[in-house]
Amino acid sequence: MSSFIPSRTRWLVAAAAVGIHGSIGAVYAYSVYTKPVMEALGWRYEQVTLAFSLAIGCLGLSAAFLGRFTEQWGPRKSGMLAALCYGGGLLTAGLAIALRMPMLFYFGYGVLGGLGLGLGYITPVATLVKWFPDRRGLATGLAIMGFGFGALLAGPLAVRLIAAVGLANTFFILGGGYFIVMMFSARTLAAPPSGWRPAGWIEKAKDESADKHPTNGKGLSAHQAATTPRFGLLWLLFFIQVTCGIAVISAASPMAQEIAGLSATRAAAMVGLMGLFNGLGRIGWSSFSDVIGRPATFVTFCVVQGLAFFALPTITHPLAFQATLFLIISCYGGGFATMPAYLSDLFGTRQLAIIYGYMLTAWSAAGVIGPMLTATVRAHTGGFEGTLRYGAIGFAIALVLTMLIRWDEKRARRAHGTRH
Repeated sequence: MSSFIPSRTRWLVAAAAVGIHGSIGAVYAYSVYTKPVMEALGWRYEQVTLAFSLAIGCLGLSAAFLGRFTEQWGPRKSGMLAALCYGGGLLTAGLAIALRMPMLFYFGYGVLGGLGLGLGYITPVATLVKWFPDRRGLATGLAIMGFGFGALLAGPLAVRLIAAVGLANTFFILGGGYFIVMMFSARTLAAPPSGWRPAGWIEKAKDESADKHPTNGKGLSAHQAATTPRFGLLWLLFFIQVTCGIAVISAASPMAQEIAGLSATRAAAMVGLMGLFNGLGRIGWSSFSDVIGRPATFVTFCVVQGLAFFALPTITHPLAFQATLFLIISCYGGGFATMPAYLSDLFGTRQLAIIYGYMLTAWSAAGVIGPMLTATVRAHTGGFEGTLRYGAIGFAIALVLTMLIRWDEKRARRAHGTRH
């Protein structure tokens, strides 16, 4: 790629990122496969759910361990490998349904597809941050918004395909379709030339580099970043936020019926709208973080969600309950979209794909613990009030963590003799 990059190039990269994230975001529509897979393979509910848990678990692990592959081989090859794994995983899942081979389904959808999810998640984000140093929040929000909206498109499409061509053929069609979209998008991904900056942003870039990355103008290595106290604190903060968010998402329908008296039909419609607010929150909050800064944004997340979790058990009016829940979900999505920009602020973009991969292990852990925590607390308390109260306490702890992260960042700056 030449040293002169027209301004439109980075927006093409952004479009490619949305294409990849929109494809892998279909994993959030997995619930539409639950009953068809139970019938096809003779499984119980928990056996079907295990495939989804495997996919999310492998997402975090592959993001953590394959981030170095992204940095070494570049976003184009990394994105193409993600397309092979994710598309191939869905095709393998379809083959497993056709041959009635349960273990092959676990391997295809859970393991192979999960590897594609992890690579497909970190590759566009780490690339976009380098193209948009002036608007990191907007850039990451654009990509991760695609992940949030992917389920909105995939759910209805999968339902129609299952009714028209059967479950196995649905996996074949979607696997092939997503492979094509991701492969085409991956070929558009490319890192900017070394030292490239947007027009008119040169002086600002120098100021930010000196202020935010005092140890190295190119930022910290993944090992350096992971061994800092603020990385561990940020991991805990992200873990709490995702755990609480998944706890609500996994129980949203019965919670709405129990607390606000919604019918099953209205609760199902509400769940569909949650995907919309999840996506809007990703682009909205991440863009807002460019204005108020990432630390202030995460403080806002903790305060807003903590108060919402505390109040939700007492909100019995259906519209007020849904509005509060949508606010929680928008913050949940916003946390995912703002995190890559926050990491780049703290540690630079030198090995961001690896650093972000390490951070996504918090998502994997929360994906397992969140639903289990909800079920356990509800079993002991007989309702969802206990879960929401524990969530409010969790966000109070997370608020303290945001302050400790800020304190550690200031301490690091003083240690390297930089101005605040």
